[in-house]
Amino acid sequence: MNQLEVQIMGQSYRLGCPENGEARLQAAVQKVDAAMCAIRDAGKVKARDRIAVLAALNLAFDLSDDKAETVAAAPPLPVTSAPAHAAPSTPAAPATPAFAEHGDAQLSSLLARLDDALSDDGRLI
Repeated sequence: MNQLEVQIMGQSYRLGCPENGEARLQAAVQKVDAAMCAIRDAGKVKARDRIAVLAALNLAFDLSDDKAETVAAAPPLPVTSAPAHAAPSTPAAPATPAFAEHGDAQLSSLLARLDDALSDDGRLI
């Protein structure tokens, strides 16, 4: 395992990185840094821990959207073998995350609740 020095919001971190994983880790660091800087630059949130939580939620939300789109776009898997006495199976409808059903309104509500819960910066630490 390699050590990689990275910068997120101007602060240095030394991270462990698997062999040949430097490019993926750097891409992840850039996404996290961009998400955190965007939240910081919006000026509504000042505490680094709150910025990190909001950035993590935003990235997880984006990832869940990407996975939902991939699942929805994928063709159903064919039935390769089934016992002769089994009824023909039909592919199950892909599970749709709650985020995809309610879109930005639910995310905004979740972020508002999180912001309210974290309003006292020392409370959760």
